[in-house]
Amino acid sequence: MAFHVKAFANRGDKMKKLIMAITAGVLLLSNVAIANDLSINELQERCNKNHASDCAMLATYYGLGIGIEKNLSKAAELYTKACNEGEAYGCVLLGLMYHKGEGVTQDKLKAVELYTKACDSGNAKGCLGLGVMYRLGDGVQQDKFETVDSFRKACDAGDATGCLGLGVMYDNGEGVRQDKLKAVEFYTKACDSGKARGCMNLGVMHFKGEGVKQDTLKAVNSFGKACDGRFAEGCYKLGLIHEYGLRGVRQSNQMALDMYGKACDFKSQLGCENHTKLKQKMGR
Repeated sequence: MAFHVKAFANRGDKMKKLIMAITAGVLLLSNVAIANDLSINELQERCNKNHASDCAMLATYYGLGIGIEKNLSKAAELYTKACNEGEAYGCVLLGLMYHKGEGVTQDKLKAVELYTKACDSGNAKGCLGLGVMYRLGDGVQQDKFETVDSFRKACDAGDATGCLGLGVMYDNGEGVRQDKLKAVEFYTKACDSGKARGCMNLGVMHFKGEGVKQDTLKAVNSFGKACDGRFAEGCYKLGLIHEYGLRGVRQSNQMALDMYGKACDFKSQLGCENHTKLKQKMGR
């Protein structure tokens, strides 16, 4: 059964995966609401009158090419105006542009400055971006204590990814004393807020009995939530559990096949491989 223990191990690349998710940019952009009740011209008029939120909205239209030709330089200009007028999301998204060098000359120090400004005003995404910069030592000296502080601020402001990041820090003992119980606490917060990766990590903790009493049913429940959130590894883990009848769960090739199939649908290579092998084993 060593194979199964290895399969359910906490992997050392948790933080790497988390950072990739945050810095993708979608996470930040997806939290800017797209208004349908104002035209481009109306937004421009309101922006000209220093309505900061409308400047940020118009910048998003330019940045994504919604209803107007995509123009990243114009988006950066409008986000700058929004930020200067006190719109925190303008600062966050402008920081992202400087971070990635899109529409502006890449300047990671400027990105740190903008994320800090947004975070200081209570914007969770600004704190999240700042935490990543400190974690990577990107535009600022690497500082895991500052990473923890920034993720904590993001989590306290209700950001599920901030809670997930904090859970990973406690899980790995980075910037804080390793505390598996704390890790479970923050993974739970992330999962309860709909963060599929938080549910995935929580499931591993319950399955292995780290920070909590080992509980296969709770692990299965958490993996199920991860899978429902289209997180492939959650589906894959459920496939393993059902194929081998692990930890008292009823063995079911059909259930395993379904779970591997879902994992495969969500682009898991292992899910696809196990789905094919199990189908052959079942003579299908």
